[in-house]
Amino acid sequence: MPSLDPIPARKNEQVEANSDDEADPELVELLRQHLGLGGGKAKDVPPETKVLEGAQYVFDNAIDVAVSREFITEAAETIWRLMQKKEYSTQTWSEHELHPQAKDESTVDFIFTMDLLNFSFWSAEEEAPKRFCIEYRGTLWTGYWSLVAALQRALEEGIPITTPDFWVDEEKCTEEVLRHVFRSATDEEIPMFKERVQCLREAGEVLCEEFGGSFANCIDSANLSAAGLVNLVTESFSCFRDETIFNGRRIRLYKRAQILVADLWACFNGEDFGEFHDIDKITMFADYRIPQMLHQLNCIRYAPKLESHIRDLKPIEPGSNWEVELRGTSIWCVELIKREIERRHPEVRMNGKPHAAKAASNSNENEDNEDPNQELEKTGSDQKPSRTYGINAILIDFFLYDTMKSLEAEHNESIPHHRTRSIWY
Repeated sequence: MPSLDPIPARKNEQVEANSDDEADPELVELLRQHLGLGGGKAKDVPPETKVLEGAQYVFDNAIDVAVSREFITEAAETIWRLMQKKEYSTQTWSEHELHPQAKDESTVDFIFTMDLLNFSFWSAEEEAPKRFCIEYRGTLWTGYWSLVAALQRALEEGIPITTPDFWVDEEKCTEEVLRHVFRSATDEEIPMFKERVQCLREAGEVLCEEFGGSFANCIDSANLSAAGLVNLVTESFSCFRDETIFNGRRIRLYKRAQILVADLWACFNGEDFGEFHDIDKITMFADYRIPQMLHQLNCIRYAPKLESHIRDLKPIEPGSNWEVELRGTSIWCVELIKREIERRHPEVRMNGKPHAAKAASNSNENEDNEDPNQELEKTGSDQKPSRTYGINAILIDFFLYDTMKSLEAEHNESIPHHRTRSIWY
């Protein structure tokens, strides 16, 4: 299991101008007072996750993963038109039958639990019928949806699986009970079961000791800042602290912390528990699916040795240069796609607010969909949508993930996803 300890920042002379070595805010304030300088305290500075600047650094220094800039414009236009056609918005999230529908604190608990455990669902089994899956309400669910189904099934069975007090009560929340919660419809159990148990225990302790047993209190502490909530989560919970060192520089990737904030935003449609004034500071969520989709779109390319490694289904170690290049370059690639869409269609800039329009869901990998390959080939440059839906990195990520799952279900993917076993994604 990857270390859950924080990775200390290291100073790199080549990137000293962008060093992550930070001054003590109390010392800074003391110096301000001593020198009679004005200005607010360090806490008044808008929070930044530093994920995007780290991703750009990885992109600038990557050797085996590159962005194909000539395809960015084409992909951006295709993505924009398909998202408009599908009326893709925050409401798409709630239209999936497995996602919780209530707009209250119980859903906040559900989303926190979901993203606490939202990692590593891929199977090494070659035959699909042998892979881990969850049977719920007469349907077999795989991947991310297997987790959501397992949580919903447990709640229906009277197991308080989304309650932090339950996680820390080892007499009630035993390993046997948790194995029952995540029981598979096949002989293959859920990957990284012990690591998931550890995440539940740790998060339960932090929530109960520091936040009154409720993640809603974390949200309140963030003061409507998406970046602030990401930082609070990664500082408070080591199992969300998705960081690494690349070329001597500390790189923050924060996949699960960012998608936690994004799921809150989407579920609550930018209101109540999902209201954030800086939601556009959230980047794409660096996992193993989006790089696969970006490769499908020819937006990123791999060096021959890396591509062969991925096609041969060989594992890539977490924290290795290959893995960091795949994740960091993908974040930056989606940022370039977003910027190109905004350049060509400035009306889609969201400025932190969702366009609360009815959207047709395409996120169910178990439903029939239009042929994604055919849709990806159509740009329809002479056709304008009748209504414009806002776009940011979150919605682009959701859309690319859903589309990639549709392609995979039809066996139309151009390359397998890379295989890294990790709690980070």
